Amino acid sequence: MLRWPAEAIWEAVAPTLPGFTVEVLPQVDSTNTELMRRARAGRLEPVLLVAEAQTAGRGRLGRTWRSGAQPGEVLTFSLGLPLQMTEWSGLSLAVGLSVVHSLHPDLRLKWPNDVWLADRKLAGILIETTQIDAVRYVVIGVGINITPRDATGLATAPAWLQELDPGLTAPLALQRVAAPLVRDVQRFEAQGWEPFQPAYAARDALAGREVTLSDGTGGQARGVDGSGALLVHTAAGLKKISSAEVSVRPLN
Repeated sequence: MLRWPAEAIWEAVAPTLPGFTVEVLPQVDSTNTELMRRARAGRLEPVLLVAEAQTAGRGRLGRTWRSGAQPGEVLTFSLGLPLQMTEWSGLSLAVGLSVVHSLHPDLRLKWPNDVWLADRKLAGILIETTQIDAVRYVVIGVGINITPRDATGLATAPAWLQELDPGLTAPLALQRVAAPLVRDVQRFEAQGWEPFQPAYAARDALAGREVTLSDGTGGQARGVDGSGALLVHTAAGLKKISSAEVSVRPLN
């Protein structure tokens, strides 16, 4: 049986996020889906929702996020909270940066929202928003592989956190990540993406590498700009990639 640090996380977060709660469910279709349902029903309080198992986990572009066969094999949680800001560009990058800073110095970020260990995906991020009257409610979903993952049907085998630290369980990983994530999201709300940009550059898995875009265009990744857009130097010049429909893969 997993012992989740719900009280410790609440104590760390509640003073700067009034009304904050932590909830752990044994099973749900998707933590993101559940919080979006609640928001559309008028429940807009800040909450950290953790699921020991997901039956219909989701990733970017409608992809499936695989839950573990047993609780604790994958850490899946969503942070839901109302945010007031005019510029949203770069939020997923700031979230990814917060996660890698909390977990391990060997982790890198693949634009726009994957956490990599040695060019293998260890964690993913999915951000969704909804507008309820004058309130913009944001749901930040995070999935982190904790133990070895099944690579069936995948072009590249996934990475897992216990490769780096065999003693790091799902509850311990959550305790490392949760409070700093709330602080970083609040910082983003106040200051936007720009203050995060230098730290992102130090963790950028694609910078200086040849990449191929999903439209077939090739070029060299040149980091991200002040809006969080990916910069790719192509034969036609420097191209800014900001569409959520563009995927990027390195050639080397």
